Amino acid sequence: MITNTTTIRLEIEKGIRQKGHSLSSFGKQAGINRGIISGILNGNPPKSISIRQLDLMAEALGHAEGWMYEYYVDECFINEKADWRRIKAFLLRCTEIGRYDCIKEVLDRLMEDLNNTISIFGLAEELYAEGKVQESLPFYECVIENEKHQHSERLAISHYRVFRASIGENTEKSFRSAIRFEPYRNRLPENLMLDALLQLANVYYTLQDWKTMEYCADELKLLLEQVYKIDPHYPEKIIAPKETERHIVVYYGQSFLLKSVALESLGKYLDAKSYISGYADLSWFPDLDSVGQKEVDKFKLAAIANKHNLDLLMGDDSNLDEYVNFLQRHPNEILPSIIVILEAANKYNFDIKNTLKTFSISFDSEINFQNDYYQKSTYKSRLVTFYYELALYFLIRELHNDGIKYVLKSLEMALEIVNKNKVLDCVSLFEQFKAFSTDNQKEFYENLIRGVNNDAKIHIVAKSSFDIN
Repeated sequence: MITNTTTIRLEIEKGIRQKGHSLSSFGKQAGINRGIISGILNGNPPKSISIRQLDLMAEALGHAEGWMYEYYVDECFINEKADWRRIKAFLLRCTEIGRYDCIKEVLDRLMEDLNNTISIFGLAEELYAEGKVQESLPFYECVIENEKHQHSERLAISHYRVFRASIGENTEKSFRSAIRFEPYRNRLPENLMLDALLQLANVYYTLQDWKTMEYCADELKLLLEQVYKIDPHYPEKIIAPKETERHIVVYYGQSFLLKSVALESLGKYLDAKSYISGYADLSWFPDLDSVGQKEVDKFKLAAIANKHNLDLLMGDDSNLDEYVNFLQRHPNEILPSIIVILEAANKYNFDIKNTLKTFSISFDSEINFQNDYYQKSTYKSRLVTFYYELALYFLIRELHNDGIKYVLKSLEMALEIVNKNKVLDCVSLFEQFKAFSTDNQKEFYENLIRGVNNDAKIHIVAKSSFDIN
């Protein structure tokens, strides 16, 4: 009976004949000992072929990378028993050249014994540690689908790795990934739990789901206090976490900052102010290296900006000039801050014409913020909100052409990053002022909406699994 393993050998023999080689000359061409080739082709039973040997022979015969890979799977399971050393080498080679069809076939065979999830997880972690994130994902997904112990750390870490890899500009995709991961967040090792809660909070910030973002901040703060004993009154008792992605001071400062931002966005301005002191001065933190000190300095600036923001949102614009001077000295803070300035102006009818002029923000100018300071997804999400608030500012003042121009810009970018909530806001605003739009603007709007209907990019998504009343 001809099997996949005999097919490989028959094809090699045929190639050798067609090239006019002897085993000796072919061995020299391929860089493989003649005796090894003879054992592979003529042994009884035939000697197994390593994936490296198959690649060398394929090259010598003039075949492309991946030749006979679809037949090689059986070579990994001698007498139906998994040869992990051979399997691992084959899987790694498949990740290098993108043969995910072969990876799937091998994983399907391996999962006939669910104990093999341990080896698959180990391989995924090796790839991840080497920075090969995308290559690791099929293996993490295999663990997720087949791990029999639902409370295992392996399963939680696999969910976390897939979640982190899925965060990006596509807001809906990030949210779906967050929903899938959330039930496993508390099963992670504590050092990864810090990163996970911070990343979840950032996703919900982008989605403007302030209540869930607040829960993330609360969980983060509780974890830092209970596990790592962080208390500004007893800094000497802090337990430094191992192998965290960021300096420990980042997680502590962010637990207050995220809470404050969430409360601000929920309109609880006085409560939000009370949390600013939690991150305004973190110089008391022990063992601050240069990286930690830089983070402390960033929190200090954020506290100044956010205090100004809250004053404005509470209707006090007496310090606006001072705020503008601060932003000119710290241009990285302009984008998030100008959004709040616009929001306050729209709420209280402040005249911020001079402020907009100071930052070269007008209908005719190209608006350019420093975008290398923020995560790309956060930057684009903020731009969507900025254009929306700017459009509203112009429309309130009956500068209809300018306002409609910017609401369309916000809508276009919201569709690009699949931010459903902002799409709905923009559609509502445009429809309200549609009578003032030009024919070109109407056509542009209709084309955008037609694209949504055709591509079905905006969907209703599931509710977060955080415990929300």
